[in-house]
Amino acid sequence: MAFHTEKRAYGGSFEFIRKRNMALKTTAFFLPAVLLLVTFYIGPMILTVFFSFTNRAMTGINAKEIEFVGFRNFVNIFQNPKFTMAINKTLIFLIFSGILGQQCCGFVFAELMKKKNKHLRRFVGMTVIAGWITPDIVCAFIFAAYFSGTGTLNRILGLIGVSPISWLFTFPMVSVIIANIWKGTAYAMMMFQAALDSISDEVMEAAMIDGANGLQSLRYITIPMIKSTFAITFVNVTLGTLGSFVLIYTLTGGGPSGATTTLAIFMYEKAFIAYQIGYGMAIALILLLIGMFFSLLYIRAIKMND
Repeated sequence: MAFHTEKRAYGGSFEFIRKRNMALKTTAFFLPAVLLLVTFYIGPMILTVFFSFTNRAMTGINAKEIEFVGFRNFVNIFQNPKFTMAINKTLIFLIFSGILGQQCCGFVFAELMKKKNKHLRRFVGMTVIAGWITPDIVCAFIFAAYFSGTGTLNRILGLIGVSPISWLFTFPMVSVIIANIWKGTAYAMMMFQAALDSISDEVMEAAMIDGANGLQSLRYITIPMIKSTFAITFVNVTLGTLGSFVLIYTLTGGGPSGATTTLAIFMYEKAFIAYQIGYGMAIALILLLIGMFFSLLYIRAIKMND
């Protein structure tokens, strides 16, 4: 009896040691990722929230003595006419560049490439992905040359008798929207292509047998079956578009006359040109809240259709 009791005690000790070692190994495995997350995401987010309620600046007395000012930065932001204009420009850029541009183009390309020859799919995929992997600064210079007075677009239009147009001055928002669509469509296309390839051929064949045409199959079968992919791409494309800075700033600098000044550009101007860090961080916090609002809106819309 005593032997069995002692055996169970030793067995329990060995099991405890095994579980402890497994927990230590798991912790060691995830620790680098947690440290990176805290250092480059959670830490900056906490600092952003903290500085947004202070008068932190890069020059002057406020650079040495930080004071808590409450909601004064936010009050000043909402009273600034340029903030309203930046909100409008941000929404225009988001809707036409991200939601309608990248999402729709990505889905259309993925749908057109479905069941196509693998060599054609590879060629189109590589062509579209080339824009996605191109750094923002390089993409900006490419489109600066493309939209210039003697650039490719004006040369093409010149062949049909159209006079040269200063695209970045006459149609600045249209120009940056086109550039951003070219830059980001590949992500949506790859996501939708993977989702469409996962749909069983038997399902589509059954729909055809029941008399459904192409549009009906797309509306009632394809889109409902990949709506989770729509939600994921909506969230990622929205957050990426809201934070777009390098492409716009390099192409237009937010101009002319604020025509392309989105919230990201407005934040940069206040934080790093006017040196008002607290003011700029308050704008960044508003931008973060807008991104969270759209993300929750997409997820809720998807759940409501379940």
